[in-house]
Amino acid sequence: MTKKEIYEQKTEELILPIVEANQFELVDVEYVKEGSNWYLRAYIDKPGGITVDDCEVVSRALGDLLDKNDFIDEAYILEVSSPGLGRPLKKEKDFKRSLGQEIEVRTYRAIDRQKEFTGILKSYEKDGFTIELENGEEMEFAKSDVALVRLAFDF
Repeated sequence: MTKKEIYEQKTEELILPIVEANQFELVDVEYVKEGSNWYLRAYIDKPGGITVDDCEVVSRALGDLLDKNDFIDEAYILEVSSPGLGRPLKKEKDFKRSLGQEIEVRTYRAIDRQKEFTGILKSYEKDGFTIELENGEEMEFAKSDVALVRLAFDF
């Protein structure tokens, strides 16, 4: 397990009771480097959407626990936010909740000279999923071939 994975897992263990006590859903935790800064991000949600006040409640409580447990070696910036419109699908529950919805898929390597696909999520299994393209064709993806999957959104 990498240091990044350990930090994410330990943070998830700390934040879950906070999120559940407030009747929110923990969507994801990520520890990433952007430029010269490290970011520890937690994405939370609830029916009707997350407010700035919701994020502040979770951020304060999590920040106190992170200071107390002090397991992250580097300096980092803590961010708690909503997953946004283009919500990423990472966990099994994300895929199951999104069955029948339109999603965007970005692959690591081109398939028929294309790396981006949009379609209706038809089925999900542990190692992959199937979408129905606009032309009615079904396309299967192995999770190992996919760089990003998120809910599609129209403006």
